[in-house]
Amino acid sequence: MKELIRQKAAALGFDACFVTGAVRPDHAEAFEQWLADGRNGEMQWLARNAPKRIDPQLVLPGARSIVCLAASYHRAEGSSGAIARYARFDDYHDVLAERLKALTAVIDGLAGAGGRSLWYVDTGPLLERDLAQRAGLGFVGKHTNLISRSLGNWFLLSEIITTLALEPDVPEKNRCGSCTKCLTACPTNALPAPFTLDARRCISYLTIELKGSIPVELRPLIGNHVYGCDDCLAACPWNRFAREASLMKASTRADLDQPDLLELLTLDDAGFKKRFAGSPILRTKRRGLLRNVCVVLGNIGGVEALPALEKAAADPEPLIAEHATWALAEIGGRLGGGVR
Repeated sequence: MKELIRQKAAALGFDACFVTGAVRPDHAEAFEQWLADGRNGEMQWLARNAPKRIDPQLVLPGARSIVCLAASYHRAEGSSGAIARYARFDDYHDVLAERLKALTAVIDGLAGAGGRSLWYVDTGPLLERDLAQRAGLGFVGKHTNLISRSLGNWFLLSEIITTLALEPDVPEKNRCGSCTKCLTACPTNALPAPFTLDARRCISYLTIELKGSIPVELRPLIGNHVYGCDDCLAACPWNRFAREASLMKASTRADLDQPDLLELLTLDDAGFKKRFAGSPILRTKRRGLLRNVCVVLGNIGGVEALPALEKAAADPEPLIAEHATWALAEIGGRLGGGVR
């Protein structure tokens, strides 16, 4: 049955398919301590559904197996930019959903009467990286992301938890060795120690999950990152084995490789929704994205950015206006005179 599921997953475009038991994750205690330390920042849903994340039986009573899947989003071209690589496609939640539904139907068919399965694309209360490591799909690196020996860092995870009993695969072991390239690559020291992430300092958190003002002391460290950050992922030597996206390839948004920041700053709410329709960037809303754009222009912009920022400083959205005013002061300081 497992081989049949694996063949169907490959036919649907998934790059890897492994299985683990629907039992408590191996690092549940570490997750609980991470929450206790407040390192989840404003991501309170992680705490609210923590009991489910450490007990799959609370997600699906009677579950016996979890199928862990990977879909590459690696592209040989357009590898660097202000927007994280995974977001330069149509929203992966939508792209993967139909494939997961189809694979879930296969699993339910194998389970027979009374069988039940649930699928998730990083939306469910599962410690997916922990489970994927135990399934043998990859290993959690020192940057706390999953690394695959055949895919590098560049892949998306999804899961199907099921009452069908499947033989678990052999867990993967950590293969980071003495390498610490990901730790030193982080601009904000969000990785203060191996296997330790302080989300409150992570650029992906600051530019996506954080809904309010970005702490002033962290703004200069954000550099040119408008949405998310790939720095720790890109530093990993295992990326030499990365496999180009197949399932995600048709959903590529090449227009997001090097977006025009000044053009983004002109978007009103309707324009923002039209520009990013079907993209994961929609989740930041206009106020969040333009906040980020202002910070980036404050870091790297010159005199050409001043008119757009002056207009943004008068935006009726206070979050945008605040960050635009900060950016004007930063550019003014670099120009050696201040900005009117």
